[in-house]
Amino acid sequence: MPMISVNGTRLHYEDGGPGGEPVLFSHGLLWNTSLFAPQMASLSDRYRPIAYDHRGQGQSADHDGPEIGMDLLTEDAAALISGLNLGPVHFCGLSMGGFVGMRLAARYPDLVRSLILCDTSAEAEVSENRPRYRLLCALSRWLGPRMIAARVMPIMHGRTALSDPARGAERAFWLAQVAGNRRSIWRAINGVINRAAVIDELPRITAPTLVIVGEEDVATRPEKSERIAKAIAGARLVRIPGAGHSSTVEQPAAVTAAIREFLEDVTAAGERPEGQQVL
Repeated sequence: MPMISVNGTRLHYEDGGPGGEPVLFSHGLLWNTSLFAPQMASLSDRYRPIAYDHRGQGQSADHDGPEIGMDLLTEDAAALISGLNLGPVHFCGLSMGGFVGMRLAARYPDLVRSLILCDTSAEAEVSENRPRYRLLCALSRWLGPRMIAARVMPIMHGRTALSDPARGAERAFWLAQVAGNRRSIWRAINGVINRAAVIDELPRITAPTLVIVGEEDVATRPEKSERIAKAIAGARLVRIPGAGHSSTVEQPAAVTAAIREFLEDVTAAGERPEGQQVL
């Protein structure tokens, strides 16, 4: 179980191997590195895929205090990249990981070669969602994550994956990921609820950017991804049919194909002689 001490915490990470350009995967709330297992396996033929757990989640160290904020997680990511001597990386973040990725690319451009944002938002949590999410946070804090696992499944996954009779084993695994969180996950939930908008920072992002969104995402609806793509110069937007808020596991083949095509384009653009058009 590889661990690294950075920024006053200990982060768990999985390293897909020493060869190729590094692709760093940053998971969403209530998840862990397994959110990117299909991409880690597929991309290891050409790249060095690395996934890590945020502080307070997965196998990383816990955190004291009332919340785990997005700015702190961004500093963790920057320290991880430096600590593992990775930079610049292709950074891929889903939901919470996307919150981190946008901040990282805007504030630490030298650490990000390209940016992949999946099922995420550059905006603060909408006011109508906050009461429901605060209730889920309180239930998780006092009764444990098992009490909220079934309630969040329709938020985290689309109707196609949730209704497919052939995917019962996958749904059981996804449910277990949420239920298996430690009770202190409420601090991370608070960080997501209370996050600030970063839409004004997006024009500062100069890294080539791919924005991916599941067409059935109800947590960060497709129009949020559309606004991100419009705010980042040259960003590419890909919509994934049949996927909700966890597109990397709901439609892994389609997501992986989009990521691979984008990474190949970024690499090819970087190899062109100076003066030729780039991505």
